[in-house]
Amino acid sequence: MKRVFATAVVAIALMGSAVTAAPHSLHYLPVADFEPSSILPAPPARGSIQEKAELGALHAMIAGAAPQRIEQARWDDAHETPALFDGTLGITLESLPLTWALLREVQEEGDAAAGAAKAHFERTRPYGIDPTLPVCVASPIGKPAKPAKSYPSGHATLGYSTGFVLAHLLAGRASAILDRAADYGASREYCGVHFPSDVEASHVLGTLIAAKLLTQPAFRAKFDAAHAELVAAHVAGA
Repeated sequence: MKRVFATAVVAIALMGSAVTAAPHSLHYLPVADFEPSSILPAPPARGSIQEKAELGALHAMIAGAAPQRIEQARWDDAHETPALFDGTLGITLESLPLTWALLREVQEEGDAAAGAAKAHFERTRPYGIDPTLPVCVASPIGKPAKPAKSYPSGHATLGYSTGFVLAHLLAGRASAILDRAADYGASREYCGVHFPSDVEASHVLGTLIAAKLLTQPAFRAKFDAAHAELVAAHVAGA
């Protein structure tokens, strides 16, 4: 985890140095701040020692997983919304309209940035390289016929970006929220649909997105309204 956080810090420092990016649907953040090659390292090369090590780690991870953990990974695969934190918090986030709308905007920003990075790096998913790798769903995201959407993970970017914002909204629950974000990212590995380095890249990207959003006045106004909503709802840690 220390290596992941260190990478995130480096990426934040690099944010101002990006210059160009393919247009995509970022709503709050400058496209130039999210040029993929300026904020993420290239993934391990096809056929490299690093890639082989990651495949070996995935095989071991999946083979050693308890059935309940694989079921959790399946649930996480099927639920790609901020509701992933409902169980952790004991609340239904969608029942809080301002909070839900805010987190969905974070998700949209992450989807745009992750989509641009996927298109730039075109990394093949692990099951596209090693067809013996078990996957936890019948038709994994990206589909076996078109598996070049591995780096970074969209699910994990969602978890880390919305988790970062939610941890700031609910400071008293930050540790549990961030643990859930990490566990949600790990589900992509238990499902066999992403490499560990895909999830690490998502941690970097999600952190960048959330940290940058919190500096945007228009977003911050909505953040403050969501916090007031959480306080009014008597949510612990608001």
